[in-house]
Amino acid sequence: MKPGLFGAIGALSLTILVGTSCNKESVCDEETIPQQEENGKQMLLIGNSFFRPYAEHLDSVALDAGYTDHQSTVVSRGGQNGWASSFWNDSTTQECELIKSMLDEGNIDFFAMTPGHDPDEPISGHKAWINYALQNNPNIVVGISLPPVDFPDSWDSTAQSYGYNGIDDFYPAVVDYWHETVVDSLRYEFPETNIFSIPTGWATIHLAQMQQDELLLDEIELFGPKPTSIFTDEKGHQGQIVIETGTLIWLASIYGDNLNSNDYVTGFETDLHGLASQIINDHDESYKQ
Repeated sequence: MKPGLFGAIGALSLTILVGTSCNKESVCDEETIPQQEENGKQMLLIGNSFFRPYAEHLDSVALDAGYTDHQSTVVSRGGQNGWASSFWNDSTTQECELIKSMLDEGNIDFFAMTPGHDPDEPISGHKAWINYALQNNPNIVVGISLPPVDFPDSWDSTAQSYGYNGIDDFYPAVVDYWHETVVDSLRYEFPETNIFSIPTGWATIHLAQMQQDELLLDEIELFGPKPTSIFTDEKGHQGQIVIETGTLIWLASIYGDNLNSNDYVTGFETDLHGLASQIINDHDESYKQ
């Protein structure tokens, strides 16, 4: 990791089913009623605008994939206000109270956050929330969704200011930084908890490059309206093609789905399943669930 990257990246910005199979001759009682595992996870997803679109869209994609028991609660605030530490420190807000109330119920299987943090206290918020979550959810799994670098018009100049040639070699360093600073540190603090990363940001990086190389099979602009663009504004907020790809990455990362056999209709001609699958395959095995 090159000097100065620490400070720079610190600032970037959701019933058991009971069935019976008794014939006329048999008597049904509790011992003869087969029980099935829940088909879907109960999720709590907290983050900002580079996190919320995937968290919200996952409901539709997971249901389409057959996870009928999938449920999520999404809590979102913009920018740094969506960091784990900000939610925790703003203890009197409605959002903080909602997160705590969901964890207090004790039925959360999966808890996702962003890697955003104060450079001086990289995991203070994540650590506080995981400690709180484990009180009533001892088997909770924690995912850290990795966003892209913001302000895409400045990607290469930002990379070069830190000694990298461009976004292609700068973003892997950003991912390494988050892995080392957030995921590894949390794994050290909570060795019995499954903590992994979701490589969401690569959807943006690859699709932007494909658009510039004219490799997309859809009429997609770099900047413009959400349905037909990679980015909707200078900050780099996601167009729908990015959201679809990123949500498939979430599905595969969280549920372990093979995207090659998933038939969810993304609404785009470009093979977003193939791209998401490639991103999952390229993701460091040691940071998968």
